[in-house]
Amino acid sequence: MSTHRIVAREPRGDAGPVSLETSADAVAPHLEDAAHYPGGRADAIARPRTEAQVASLVTRATRVLPIGAQSSVTGGATPTGGLLISTGQLTSIQESGQAEIRAEAGVSLDALQNLLSATGRWYAPTPTWTGAFVGGVVSTNAAGAATFKYGTTRDWVTGLTVVLACGHVLDVRRGDVTADPDTGFLIDCPCGERRVRPGTYRMPDVPKCSAGYFARPGMDLIDLFVGSEGTLGVITAATLRVLSHQPAVALAVVPVTSEPEGLALVAELRRQARNTWRRGDAHGIDVRAIESLDRRCLELLREDGADRRHDVHLPATTALALIVHLELPGETTPAEAFDVVAGAFAPDAPDHPIGRFCRLLRDHGAFDATELAMPGDARRAAQVLAFREAAPLGVNHRIALAKQAVDARLEKTAADMVVPFERLPEMLACYHDGYGRRGLDHAIWGHVSDGNLHPNVIPRTFDDMVAAREAILEFGREAIRLGGSPLAEHGVGRSPTKQALLRMLYGDRGIEEMRAIKAALDPEGKLAPGVLFPASG
Repeated sequence: MSTHRIVAREPRGDAGPVSLETSADAVAPHLEDAAHYPGGRADAIARPRTEAQVASLVTRATRVLPIGAQSSVTGGATPTGGLLISTGQLTSIQESGQAEIRAEAGVSLDALQNLLSATGRWYAPTPTWTGAFVGGVVSTNAAGAATFKYGTTRDWVTGLTVVLACGHVLDVRRGDVTADPDTGFLIDCPCGERRVRPGTYRMPDVPKCSAGYFARPGMDLIDLFVGSEGTLGVITAATLRVLSHQPAVALAVVPVTSEPEGLALVAELRRQARNTWRRGDAHGIDVRAIESLDRRCLELLREDGADRRHDVHLPATTALALIVHLELPGETTPAEAFDVVAGAFAPDAPDHPIGRFCRLLRDHGAFDATELAMPGDARRAAQVLAFREAAPLGVNHRIALAKQAVDARLEKTAADMVVPFERLPEMLACYHDGYGRRGLDHAIWGHVSDGNLHPNVIPRTFDDMVAAREAILEFGREAIRLGGSPLAEHGVGRSPTKQALLRMLYGDRGIEEMRAIKAALDPEGKLAPGVLFPASG
């Protein structure tokens, strides 16, 4: 039976001193994250190995930023002074039954998946970059391509251990502590009682939302910390649900000649996949994810030779390339899959998911130029995924060149927005119009099956970057109007644009409620100051 009250405890483990590394050689590699947010600085970095050491560091510091793999693309893992606490030495993994596993914050998703695969298990909601650490993906409620079927990180977290700003520790288990409708949560801490009231703002009903503190009537306490970006406590360990087996997967690169045709095909694949799940149809089309690359992405890939390098060749008439992740029965072999595809249109074709998939593509006029990576063909699958990743790499490369040759102030300017899939045509029209009116070179890719796309600008001048930021705010207003979130899967971090989008989403009152939550758990404002909202004001 759940309660609204939880008792914080003393930290456990070896509390022996942790050295504070202050040299430039030690600190410099950690002064920016994947966003390359400018101005990174830190007084020292510490690498604790135990919960008690984390607690001791947090207690003594006046300004703390916990960091993991620093794969944030929002500046959230870029320090602005004070102490860096690296979770890289917190790497213990403990079995917690066949359906769960407990991993410390510094465990990479690669390491987690490798351990699980030894027993045939799998952690489903892995984001695109698997070098990310468990603590980081929980702190940002990370999501990726497979959200369409498996949801976000939040849906898979069943337990957390969190070191609070005072140095005491919460062990939170999903279902144990839920918010009282009148008073919220009560934390009984040795240093004093803390009352935490969830926000009253309404979160958008979309598959992904990484936009500040989770809020819902009667919410679970665990959800307050998932997605809080290190501002409410330092996550030292998480218990995660895992699947007992990893499905076989075929990848298909499907070219279509217009955006509306592509969205119609995605809509049908979504519909059929949901029918398969609902009916438990062993022969049904079972789509894990669908990603998309627009015409400009494909132009960049051809310019860079990525199509030749990864052996993916699409017709010149392709307006949109869909990358479909199709789950198949676990016993499907590569040879069987090839045979099914070869005979998919024969009158006596066997009823098999990949056969149904091929016939659906034929009905949409998209089968002939489709390229497939069969289950078990790791080399071909790697080529297809590298082809997809070559689009953001191509954009990033062009921005880096412009930064060197044109203006050192240039930065990546991109959006991460999600709308209900049915409203995606309107959102795409907004992207095209907003960038077109400003004369901005842009490329759009993303997780189309979720309604989550990433419009990116390729700036030629500093004025282009300024205009791109204006466009993103315009897009945010439209995403909110359409019932979506302008902050889907990357979080808020230190980005002024994303912080403005957060305020746009929830209003001044919503930000005030978030600040009250922060003040209740971190009254001195020592944890990740400047992340989510400015450190003051």
